[in-house]
Amino acid sequence: MIQKRKAKSIMIQGTGSDVGKTVLVAGLCRLATRKGLSVLPFKPQNMSNNAAVADIPLDDGGGGEVARAQWLQALACHRLSHVDMNPVLLKPQSDLGSQIIVHGKLWKTANGRDYQSLKPHLMNAVMESYRRLCEQADLVIVEGAGSPAELNLRVGDIANMGFATKANVPVILVGDIDRGGVIASLVGTHTILSNMDRKMVCGYLINKFRGDLSVFDKGIDHISELTGWPCFGIIPWFSGANNLPAEDSFALERASSNQNGTVIVIVPVLSRISNFDDLDPLKLEPHLRLVFVRPGDLWPKGARLVILLGSKSTISDLEQFKALGWERNLHNHVRQGGYVLGLCGGYQMMGRSVKDPYRIEGVQKEAKGLGLLDVDTVLIPNKVVLNTKAIDVTTKKSIEGYEIHMGSTRGPDRKRPMILIGNKTDGAISQNGLCRGCYLHGLFSSDDWRRSYLLSLGIESKGQSYRNSLNSTLDELADFLELWIDAKIWEMNEILPV
Repeated sequence: MIQKRKAKSIMIQGTGSDVGKTVLVAGLCRLATRKGLSVLPFKPQNMSNNAAVADIPLDDGGGGEVARAQWLQALACHRLSHVDMNPVLLKPQSDLGSQIIVHGKLWKTANGRDYQSLKPHLMNAVMESYRRLCEQADLVIVEGAGSPAELNLRVGDIANMGFATKANVPVILVGDIDRGGVIASLVGTHTILSNMDRKMVCGYLINKFRGDLSVFDKGIDHISELTGWPCFGIIPWFSGANNLPAEDSFALERASSNQNGTVIVIVPVLSRISNFDDLDPLKLEPHLRLVFVRPGDLWPKGARLVILLGSKSTISDLEQFKALGWERNLHNHVRQGGYVLGLCGGYQMMGRSVKDPYRIEGVQKEAKGLGLLDVDTVLIPNKVVLNTKAIDVTTKKSIEGYEIHMGSTRGPDRKRPMILIGNKTDGAISQNGLCRGCYLHGLFSSDDWRRSYLLSLGIESKGQSYRNSLNSTLDELADFLELWIDAKIWEMNEILPV
């Protein structure tokens, strides 16, 4: 019989969203793993439309959803991702609020107000997952969500101090100096927290510093004097973070074109865009210039490819696409010989119509598609969640990816499928060969397929390994954090001998 372990734990919380918690946890996971510990990541509640299918199947053999951030953190630990690493996942939708994924499966859909009343019932699911992880590791590194200072969300909280106090996990608070006001954010958080929550904080980190660190010496003195918390380090800006999958749309809002590339690839940015980490492997291709087109932006001329990404609300994003006048731009692009690739929701938009008879996404039951593919999509309640191995029909290259969708697509262009999954086909290719799409996410991570697909468009590919690139960046991040974080961080509950 295998003896169960009881892991030590630390929790990284932030003074706000996008302070760098996800990257810090990933780096700490890789650092502690390299020190010989068995490490697992954990995020009680995540809100993100960048989801993955967990590497370890559910007990019923099906696939379970987990936030891409926890998938990355599992990779940092050299472990397979599991839904216990992210027991509650919120996926913002449109009129109906957010999908609530519990232990990898769709539980229900609720708006923000209704979700607040559901949170106390979700604490049991959170604690079940946490206890199971603690039995499998020496150390569990926990990531908070948003800020613990959001007092309106404190009752029934499962994401920050509600979990920390329930599980008795010490907290390190992270402030982002790059956005300004870091002293006020840390001291303000200290002031707002209750005495019980305040006692859970063992110290703080200053993240994303640019310039001479000594300039902030007096800032550290002020924060420590006003809070009594020790500083565990000032962490300079880590540029390699851009090479890691982003957790939420904050990163996409800051995404900019790769000015070094000569081949233009347009990516329209819509309100409910999802799984935009599909693009990450393209960052390895120096010849590509990814141009993220937002509402109000002009489409650049001479693009070779347009990629339509997934969506948590296909009809809503489709209507926005047309209202912005982008349909005309897209058809002009194709008439001039440009290529279009649609992934999941983007594939659905490329057809003749998208129908929602069960009102899964909202009140609108049907929308006219972009007409690039002779197919029609019907959204259905049954959600497909699975990791998938496929073969590209054109290049015969193997692809590994995943499916997360609620829809069935049929039509004449399906007779020209894009990929084969076992003895089944998926996707469609237009008669002129310029437009194609499928339900498979993550396909650019398959290096051989990415190379061959780009070459078929006349684009030279460097062919670097995406997985190797991720691991290399995680190693660099671990080295970086070890240099800048005080070793006392491991002494809080005797995690490591120092």
